Parts: sequence; structure tokens; C-alpha cells
Amino acid sequence: MDKRQLQRTSWDELPDWRSDDLAQAWPALRQSCKALVKQARWQRVCEDAQRLGDAPGAGTVRQFLETRLTPWAVRNPDGTSEGLITGYYEPIIKGSRARSERYRWPVHGVPADMLTIDFGDLYPDLRGLRLRGRLVGNKVVPYWSRAELDGMQERTPAPTLMWAADPIDLFFLQVQGSGRVELPDGSQARIGYADQNGHPYQSIGRWLVNQGELPLEKASMDGIKNWARNNPHRLSELLHSNPSYVFFKEMPPSNGGPTGALGVPLTAGRSLAVDPRTIPLGAPVFLATTAPNSERPLRRLMLAQDTGGAIKGAVRADFFWGLGADAGVQAGRMRQQGQLWVLLPNDASPLGAGTAGM
Repeated sequence: MDKRQLQRTSWDELPDWRSDDLAQAWPALRQSCKALVKQARWQRVCEDAQRLGDAPGAGTVRQFLETRLTPWAVRNPDGTSEGLITGYYEPIIKGSRARSERYRWPVHGVPADMLTIDFGDLYPDLRGLRLRGRLVGNKVVPYWSRAELDGMQERTPAPTLMWAADPIDLFFLQVQGSGRVELPDGSQARIGYADQNGHPYQSIGRWLVNQGELPLEKASMDGIKNWARNNPHRLSELLHSNPSYVFFKEMPPSNGGPTGALGVPLTAGRSLAVDPRTIPLGAPVFLATTAPNSERPLRRLMLAQDTGGAIKGAVRADFFWGLGADAGVQAGRMRQQGQLWVLLPNDASPLGAGTAGM
């Protein structure tokens, strides 16, 4: 980690810190503590949070945080403080457990032949770096790309969990990482991220812009869906421009949010996906950005409870908007600049962290 990526600072540096209704973030913080309490540096903080109960007032939460935690400003490797803040949500798509003329797009589980090699197990400096591949003889080669998997059809080594009605809706469900499938009888099945084929994510919106098919300002989720409906003969070309492929697993029924990378349910408007190489999963993070497609300030306490294939970099985050179409509209419009401060226990000194102003 670059020594400038986390810099100790003061509460006064957090814009509108005292304006946020911190009580609204408390349930998400309690969720984080279900995982963090197992870590020595968080144990006392989380035990104290448990004693405060389910619904302390905003003032009590603010005092709790200010006396136990220290804010660290997140910086990019070049020393800048701003980065890209996008949004994501939990979509609902139409699907079925049986294939038919209407439901013919497979929702795949993890292939039995895919290898996952975690370099951090061998080399601590490479923590978080994983390689996906497959064996050909005694050699590990890259795993199949999206185009290759689609081309296999019934021969694919990935099991089929269910069948989707719309390939674009399924694609965006893969981008979001989790969602719900509305079955023909009206019931819903929840599916969540299980693994990924190891190929880098490539934006299909950016591909459309580069092809001259859409102007940048219209390369939103709605714009991409409209283009796909008007150009069905180029659907495969569009989807295959992104070689990354997400595999799912069926999740237990639940009324709460989807489970993030931390292993706890996400909270709409208070959960954040981050790059864990800089921001520890589970930690509270103060976000200062603007609302989607506006200059209206959006400044609030969030919890780093998820990761994402496209969320790479220090000052880089994905704002979880919640479930369904309305959340999807907000998420699809969100592409703002923002700043981040991670809140860590007072006695925690992140590896490589510097002092503000150095």
C-alpha cells in the first residue's frame, strides 16, 4: 500500500459530519459487527455497540463513534483525494426453473472444472490476488471467456440453476452481483454471487460509445437496454465485448438485503462496495459525493460491506441503492466524483498510513 493512501485526520475534516442522521446507519454498523467482532482490533468496539442496543439516538451514535474511532482520509496513489462513485442495486428479473421458448437464457452456477488459486496463501504481499483457470494436461490456462461459455451451450461445464427471460436483464444482474428471479407462479428465488471466470470486466456501455453507437451521456443502463432492443441481431456482439462472466448460487429466502462480500445483508443507502486492498471490509466509511446526475450533496456514513469486479482503486466505491426498479434508476444514473474517509479503532494504525499533510 502506498503510504499516502490512508492519512490520519480529524472529525472536523468530514464535510457535514454533524448533519448526518447517524442513527440510520446504526443497523448497518451492527451488521458489520457480526463479522468484525471476530477481529482483535474491532472486538471491543463491537462489544460496546452490542451493549448500546438496536436503536440509540443520533447523538449517542455520534459520541460512540467519535470516542472509539479515528477518521483516516483515503488518498489515491498520486495523492489526490477524489475518485469515482457509482451505484448498484438488487434487480428483479423474470425467470423459471424449467427451460421453455420464453425462458431460454441460462443462469449458471460455478463450473466444476474451474480452478481458483489464491496467491495470498503463499505470498502475503499478494493478498487478495486470485487466479481462475482450468487444467489442460498439466498446465493451468485461463478459464473460458463469456463468448466461449455461450458458444458451448449445453456442453458448458457450468451447471444451470434456472432460466432467464431476457439476456440483457440477466447481464445486468451479473453486473450487480446478486438479485431475485421472479418465477412464473409469482414467487421469488434469490441468487447471489458465487464466483467469476477471472477475465477482466469490460463496460458494454463504453464499447457502445467506442463503436459510435451511443453518445457517452446516453450510455446508461436504460440507454443500453434500448439499444439492445433495437439491435437484436448484434446482441451477442454486445455481450461478448465483456469477457467477464459471473456465476451464481441460490440463496436462502430472506426479506433483508442481499449478502455482500462481508457475509452480512446489505442495507439500502448505507452499504458500500470498496476495494479491500485499501479499505478494510466491514469498516465504517464516511462518503462525500453528490446525488445521481446532480450537484446536490450526498454526504453520509456508510459501511464497507461489499466488493465488486469493477471496484478497483483507493478512492473508488459503489453505493448500494436497494431493491427493484426505482433503485435501479438511481444506480444507473450514478457516476459522481467523491471522497472517502475510513473510520478505524483508535489504536489501529494501518500499514503504510501516513499523517495528513505529509
